Amino acid sequence: MDYELNKGIGESAEFKGLKAQYLFIFAGGLLALFVLFVILYMAGIGQWLCIAFGVTSTSVLVWLTFYLNGKFGEHGLMKLLAKKQHPRYLINRISPRKLFTIKKKNVCGTH
Repeated sequence: MDYELNKGIGESAEFKGLKAQYLFIFAGGLLALFVLFVILYMAGIGQWLCIAFGVTSTSVLVWLTFYLNGKFGEHGLMKLLAKKQHPRYLINRISPRKLFTIKKKNVCGTH
């Protein structure tokens, strides 16, 4: 008996070249654009204007998602976001003498 091995164990999800978080960005973006399209149509905006908005915004979403996937790769977008949250430098305005002195605890409970 021959059994086929699943070569994708441990690999991230991939669909048409989109990997990992880009799939969620793509699916979430499409869902958000569909909901916005329905809201605009229900609000009474013209049918052709809604269709033009939907086609244009979906095209931009598809292009942007594949662009980010190609530029940053599977984990690059998370690394970029983490880098933006990391401070460039730390400022320590405490004198070195105060760093090494031990504070005395107040026993009587008054300030």
